[in-house]
Amino acid sequence: MSAAATGVGSLPGGDAREAAKTATGSFEDFPYLPELPARGPGADMIGRSLGLLVDLYAHVEPSGWRISDRPGRDTRRARSWLGEDLDALEEFTQGYTGRLKLQAVGPWTLATALELHGGEAVLQDPGACRDLAASLAEGLRAHLADVRRRVPGAEIVLQYDEPSLTAVLRGRVRSASGYRTYRAVDRQVVEGTLREAFAVHDGEVIVHSCAPEVPFGLLRRAGAAGVSFDFSLLTEREDEALGEAVEGGTKLFAGVVPGTDAPLSDPGGSVMGVRKLWRRLGLAPGTLAGSVVVTPSCGLAGASPAYARAVQAHCVRAARSLADNPE
Repeated sequence: MSAAATGVGSLPGGDAREAAKTATGSFEDFPYLPELPARGPGADMIGRSLGLLVDLYAHVEPSGWRISDRPGRDTRRARSWLGEDLDALEEFTQGYTGRLKLQAVGPWTLATALELHGGEAVLQDPGACRDLAASLAEGLRAHLADVRRRVPGAEIVLQYDEPSLTAVLRGRVRSASGYRTYRAVDRQVVEGTLREAFAVHDGEVIVHSCAPEVPFGLLRRAGAAGVSFDFSLLTEREDEALGEAVEGGTKLFAGVVPGTDAPLSDPGGSVMGVRKLWRRLGLAPGTLAGSVVVTPSCGLAGASPAYARAVQAHCVRAARSLADNPE
């Protein structure tokens, strides 16, 4: 079995066709819909996901994104850019069959990034969190249906970006003033909201976080089929949760290559840590290729275009090395 590789989400630059060509050309077996935050607010991951909301709108304030009463210029711009990106993806996936990854910001990170009218985060208000999650779910159902129409041969993998999840669980999200933090959200509530979010898609759902202390166990219980993370941030404290996740069939999207310009080692060297982890956990080397997808450590928006292309090609070679030499 060959190991897979894919991208995380963002790419440098502002040309939708160039980005779609790179994402589909680098990862012929597992392309993704790229995000191009360099275009400005609405093309960033938060703005793009806010553009998907149904009956909920947002606009840009100096402090960030804030809830609006009606759709304005920022919402229209976010939707227009997404349309442009989808047109480009459709062009480069003619006749494609196989896995295709879409990304959206998950309900908890969105609740930390969107402000209520008064300037505090939606996270502060449990009712507003529920409304936001429901609106996102409805918007994602429509988005998934649109992509299925455009790329009928795609097996869609839906990725939720949840970099703030650990901060939400630990009560580390700062208030508007910055002088205090919002209360930690109960784990059952977090898990329940995620379970409902995952239910919008009947295919594979994965969660990406390039923050430390990813809650592997919670994500697995909520029903994530895979977890995408920055491999360099793992500590041995996560071993038990990781071992249980892999044995329970959870895929690991291991971010092993730096997301910003850095010297690239040989492809085998990039996945050396994954092989070591397997040995440490006492897992059978033969299961490696089927359990691991190789990715950059995070989005590539901060990389140079040349590095972004090189990294994606490198991930494909590193995945091949993992499959050929699992031990």
